[in-house]
Amino acid sequence: MDSLNTDLAASPPSLIPVQRAPRIWKFWGTAFWGLIVFAAMFAGQMAVVGWFLLRSEGSIDMAAAAIRVVGGGLTISLSVITGLPAVLAALWLAIRTTGTPFAEYLALRGTSWINFIIGTLALAALVIAWDGLSRAAGREVAPGFMTDVLRSARADGALWLLVVAFCVAAPVSEELFARGFLYRGWSESSLGPGGAILLSSVVWTSLHLQYDWFFFGEVFSIGLLLGYLRYRYQSTWLTIFLHGLNNLAAVGQTMLIAGSS
Repeated sequence: MDSLNTDLAASPPSLIPVQRAPRIWKFWGTAFWGLIVFAAMFAGQMAVVGWFLLRSEGSIDMAAAAIRVVGGGLTISLSVITGLPAVLAALWLAIRTTGTPFAEYLALRGTSWINFIIGTLALAALVIAWDGLSRAAGREVAPGFMTDVLRSARADGALWLLVVAFCVAAPVSEELFARGFLYRGWSESSLGPGGAILLSSVVWTSLHLQYDWFFFGEVFSIGLLLGYLRYRYQSTWLTIFLHGLNNLAAVGQTMLIAGSS
């Protein structure tokens, strides 16, 4: 027995390298990389605006040209779409440095049909409540911004592109950023899930500067609901689906309003 113990003690250490455990960015790391992702999104979108401005012919007043280009339905649609690959690239870079798989970090996992139904009903109830409040206050149900963009896109023959941008590209970009990346990091910091839902909803709402204070409130409340669903069911695919469904309903509602006016 003594000789066996001596042989074990004298055996060389294992040459198998120790694998570094995957990690998650906490509060400041998430905030830093969040700024990088936002900058990438902005750059991707502004590249389209710059391209259209360079193509503007016979326009001496660049300020007027910029306003016309930025407000155009075709420009907005293309800028939202080009922002998606920029966001994906920045997120890939941020997550790659942690050693955690991309899909795992962002909770890109499926969920049950029951969860989809629950989320859809909850979102519908929230939006209907805001529509009722808007009518009671004598306000427009659909933001004027949406109506103008839709009419511009229709005039440019780019209505289908607007639907793709608002109902696919925007939900994927924004949900991966807010409910995927920001929530994941901040929920594992001292903020906890509740603080992460609140702060990521504030950031997400700030991306919608085209709206007034009333619609800001609606966007923020939707952000809170999506954040809770992300926490409750641990699926960013769920919030992407619900976000896209909400935008599709908003586009359809705006088309009805624009067609009747």
